[in-house]
Amino acid sequence: MTEIASSYPPASIANPHPPVSAGRVFVALLSRDLRVARRELPFFLIRTIMQPLLFVVVFGYLLPKMGFTQQGYQAALLPGILALSLMLSSAQSVTLPMVTEFGWTKEIEDRLLAPISIDLVAIEKIVNAMIQGIIAALVVLPLARLVMGPVAGFTFSHVPDLLLVVILSAAAASAFGLLLGVLISPQQIGFMFSLIITPMIFFGCAYYPWRGLDVVPWLKYAVLINPLVYISEGLRASLTPSMPHMPFLAIVTALIVLTAGFTWAALVRFRIRALG
Repeated sequence: MTEIASSYPPASIANPHPPVSAGRVFVALLSRDLRVARRELPFFLIRTIMQPLLFVVVFGYLLPKMGFTQQGYQAALLPGILALSLMLSSAQSVTLPMVTEFGWTKEIEDRLLAPISIDLVAIEKIVNAMIQGIIAALVVLPLARLVMGPVAGFTFSHVPDLLLVVILSAAAASAFGLLLGVLISPQQIGFMFSLIITPMIFFGCAYYPWRGLDVVPWLKYAVLINPLVYISEGLRASLTPSMPHMPFLAIVTALIVLTAGFTWAALVRFRIRALG
């Protein structure tokens, strides 16, 4: 028995490579996605800042110069433009890859072979989209401020509130984007932009404060289903607090609830598609 036992190598020799932790695999997947995004940085910036900058030029520069907008409108517009950049970039950074990976390329099958749970694969997609959304907002802010010139009431005196809103907004938008990505087939991309994204943009309080809808009470409450409303109002409360805005506690609460709800629904649907 001694000879038989001694013929087997020690455990350290039989298994020279201990299992890799889920955290290391998660970081490796995230690093790979960020490396791909860095290689495509020019296209990423064009995709994420073109539309917001066009709105800044027209509504934040040309119309005020022509006298077609009231004084102070830029203070309401700038946070909304940042919200739009953050929302669109975060959502698109996960929606479009998910549609193609589950559709044409089947690349998601390689990800599912990673030694981590299916949920962590999905959460990595959310975190990657969050980072890209925050980068887009950081790029748009100085450019929009440069085009608009001085903005009345613009301040960085509420930095903790701003950081909290940006992180929660990016999380909510990314989770919403993942949900869209696992619900929509490649053939429905046009449907998504026409019937989901476009109404969200125009009724997301990006170009006007939510309190301005007091003149249309039914619409004021109907738009509360739109996550962009809370992102716009949160940035408005943090960057131009002198403008009318939704109570900050209500904004934070809504963003937390939306993030949790979108994440749960997206993970459920992601598992169904991954295992189906």
